[in-house]
Amino acid sequence: MGEIRLPRHMFLWCLSAIYMFAFASLYVQIPGLYGNEGVLPARWQLRVSGKSVVEQLKDSPTLLWFGPRLGLDTQQCMELLSLTGALLSLMTLALPVLRDCRVFLVLWILYLSLYQVGQVFVYFQWDNLLLETGFLAILIAPMKMPWSSKVRLHDSVTFWLARWLLFRLMFASGVVKLNSRCPTWWGLTALTYHYETQSIPTPLAWFAHQLPVWFQKLSVVGMFVIEIAVPFMFFSPIRRHRLVAFYMQILLQLFIILSGNYNFFNILTITLCMSLLDDQHVNFWLRRSTPKTESTSLQTLFSWLAVMLEIGTCALLGYWSVRYFDLQVDWENKSVSSKTAFTYFEFNGFLKMVTVPSIWIGVLSLTWEIISAMFKCASVRGVLWRLWNTIQWAVMAAATVSMFAISLVPYTYIEYDAHSNLWPGIRTAFEVTERYQLVNSYGLFRRMTGVGGRPEVVIEGSMDRNTWTEIEFMYKPGNMSAAPPVVTPHQPRLDWQMWFAALGPQAQSPWFSSLLHRLLQGKQDVIRLIQTDESQYPFSKQPPAYLRANRYKYWFSEPKEDGSYPQRWWRRVYVEEFYPMVHLGDSYLEQMLVQHGLKEKAPPRRSSNAWLPQLLHHVGEHAREMPTPLLLWTLFSSAATVCLLNSLRSRACHHQHESLQNKHADKQATGWTHSNVAQEDAKKQEEEKDDAEEDGKEQEEDATSEEEQEGEIEEEVNTEETDVDSLRKRK
Repeated sequence: MGEIRLPRHMFLWCLSAIYMFAFASLYVQIPGLYGNEGVLPARWQLRVSGKSVVEQLKDSPTLLWFGPRLGLDTQQCMELLSLTGALLSLMTLALPVLRDCRVFLVLWILYLSLYQVGQVFVYFQWDNLLLETGFLAILIAPMKMPWSSKVRLHDSVTFWLARWLLFRLMFASGVVKLNSRCPTWWGLTALTYHYETQSIPTPLAWFAHQLPVWFQKLSVVGMFVIEIAVPFMFFSPIRRHRLVAFYMQILLQLFIILSGNYNFFNILTITLCMSLLDDQHVNFWLRRSTPKTESTSLQTLFSWLAVMLEIGTCALLGYWSVRYFDLQVDWENKSVSSKTAFTYFEFNGFLKMVTVPSIWIGVLSLTWEIISAMFKCASVRGVLWRLWNTIQWAVMAAATVSMFAISLVPYTYIEYDAHSNLWPGIRTAFEVTERYQLVNSYGLFRRMTGVGGRPEVVIEGSMDRNTWTEIEFMYKPGNMSAAPPVVTPHQPRLDWQMWFAALGPQAQSPWFSSLLHRLLQGKQDVIRLIQTDESQYPFSKQPPAYLRANRYKYWFSEPKEDGSYPQRWWRRVYVEEFYPMVHLGDSYLEQMLVQHGLKEKAPPRRSSNAWLPQLLHHVGEHAREMPTPLLLWTLFSSAATVCLLNSLRSRACHHQHESLQNKHADKQATGWTHSNVAQEDAKKQEEEKDDAEEDGKEQEEDATSEEEQEGEIEEEVNTEETDVDSLRKRK
């Protein structure tokens, strides 16, 4: 795998945003859910037993034990922790320097502290997933303060844990649907019920519900392929395999986000998908050029082999899909028929065959990352730097191997034989760390609910037992004419629990008695969970004298015969009484409160007049006036704007620095050119002078030689004349 510096930055940035969503969403709901006059007061979870703080932390690892030392009760301390987490994650989102491993450690401790007393309202898989991902971020994030280490050769090792978590999440989510023997999953008809029976659907869910049945069944086939088969491509040594798997996972999560409100869960899954990317692909998104290297003949051969393997893998996925789901194209009706072409026993045999090899695939992939990082450390120049990087590598490799080992316990829950054959030491380590939610088991929508209609509990209030008025919630279905809302990434936890309560008898939701008791008392904090705008609450002026709850079945309305849309989104029928009529002091209500331990045992401690409790109260009053989804997106937009401005400023500074360097280089080049020209001119002049001197010397030598020749000729002539005169005299 290539360099992963940019995907790691994206992972930490997205996780900071998710922490902010989670803390802020929970913060506005604390008074109504866990306050002294809330549905399930959190102070009941922290009993004063005379133990030391260390012993209390061993029993329940939460910072709420230190609340009394700050003069805060449990509710105020929860507000302080959640507000601190929201502000710290907001700053981490806006400022890159704060994306430090110690900051993520603080965020993880804060969310774990709230989780310990959250009771039924935080027992969701996405809360467990956030705690596990948050702990991995402590290992993945760098240590930037007070200095920044640019060389982190072990990043690929720790970042691998995010890929392994993504594999466990997706593979288990697909397997449990078939393991449950739910007839809708085996019949590929689950999506014909899912869109209208999910907890809080979006407006697009109504339109998705109207799609033809053959398309819904084909969508289930695609979901099984993406969740069961594609995750094995996460560990492929071929880069394009991982990229194809990335885009397929993103496609699935986007479809879920568009059709349902699942708070930050799908965003967190997309964040884990960043572990499948590398710097080269992120630079491709950013339109940044990457240096091209000349490929040898051997590299060209390997690239062609990789292309052939990619084509073969895609063809194999298509073949398995056609074979095991009996896909057939009906050209006349323009549809695709599908059905499950394997039995439960065949699937169970497949699961036994792949569970243990999937573990060994993870072992081989992790070993490759560890060995690659080790060779990088060994090639570092300088003895001290090599020693420092080797120590970092050894520590992070040991931590990664430990996390991988204990994660095998919840992962093998999907297959009994593999789980029973695990080494006992791994089980012991998992039991020791289980309370900290370091690793968890996953598997959403094990069975499809609401096959015969969506069950929904409707609370009604009255002043005289004759005229009853329905109490509408802000988010869950109730009013048949109200459009489904869009509340992502906010999670209205009371609305979610109302959905779970409707799936079973009233005895399975003991908190419901406390909810009715608080509404009869007219507690404003609880009323705000139902309606932020008190004018929308029918008993805002005076609490109802009587309350009751009935169970209905809801369905999405159907389009009209002419194709036009109906005026109502829902239709419903009455099913049965869910909770009998009660009033304050009612014997049945008192019995239920006592039976489930919800009766007030001691008066709450009076709030202090110190500055910190007063500040928390003042901030809470202003924060809860705004609709929570709007508040969350406002905070995110502010931090994202700061990030964008910082990025533009740094880019401008970078361009300015480059331009200055270019100008300086041009000046140097220009000066070098001028000096070279002058030197060349001087050399030419010197050469011309030398040539002239040489020419003069040659001319002088030629003149001298000519004079000498003339002298010789004259001498010869004289001698000849002398000889002629002498001959004449002799004659």
